Amino acid sequence: MMRSEDFELISGLLKQRSGLILPKDKVYLLESRLTPIAHKRGLETLDDLVNEVRLKRKEDLLVEITEAMTTNESFFFRDNKPFDLFKDFALPQLLESRAAKKKIRIWCAAASTGQEPYSLAIILKEMEAKLAGWNIEIIGTDLSQEVLDKAKVGLFSQFEVQRGLPIQMLIKYFNQVGELWQISEEIRDMVSYKKFNLLDPFTLLGSFDIIFCRNVLIYFDQPTKSDVLERMRKLMPDDGTLFLGAAETVLGITDKFKPVQGQRGLYSTTDASAEVIEKLRAS
Repeated sequence: MMRSEDFELISGLLKQRSGLILPKDKVYLLESRLTPIAHKRGLETLDDLVNEVRLKRKEDLLVEITEAMTTNESFFFRDNKPFDLFKDFALPQLLESRAAKKKIRIWCAAASTGQEPYSLAIILKEMEAKLAGWNIEIIGTDLSQEVLDKAKVGLFSQFEVQRGLPIQMLIKYFNQVGELWQISEEIRDMVSYKKFNLLDPFTLLGSFDIIFCRNVLIYFDQPTKSDVLERMRKLMPDDGTLFLGAAETVLGITDKFKPVQGQRGLYSTTDASAEVIEKLRAS
């Protein structure tokens, strides 16, 4: 069993480097994810790994631990509803308001192995005729270089493509490579990836019309949630749209985003744009 002082050391490290808050009842998660790192480094036990952290503080080890603990599962079209809202409500609003510029930028924060941004790219590809002449960028970021490397290659197991991906989309946009499936180059080219920590300044990212930050804030404490959301708002125009996870909210955290009534997980930068989306919903 992990000693309390060891848990405090590693959990404090994770909060400082990634914002992740790890409750004490999640000690099993530390043990399951960090023991393989210990063995890979020729250390016999997790205690040995913690001692290595305590005594040497090697940056490569700290990065490996942080990435192991912040990597979360992802699957295509996860929960479905946000992708329907993206297609049916958020996009129509922007296609109308951006008709002159014909440019939209989308950010998928904590993109993991790429299923979320690729799901958005597939939706856009299906709307290709309607979007002729438009420049739509999808940027996927994550703290872990390892998962981003996997995302860029776009190779997924049979299990991964079976989770949420309609069979017709699999046939249309994937090629079988041995026992794996690779998403087509035309879809891969629609997404660019960048290693990025949500605790770092956002200034170099540019502005975004739509931000997906789903199932990320649940791992942060209240001040960090507020800070991340308020900095995201500064990147967005007055008709921007934010997607959070179904279990997440901005209520009691920030007043910079407004919940769109009746649409769980969907937030607007102003009441005005919330009203626009509501009209679209009713149409």
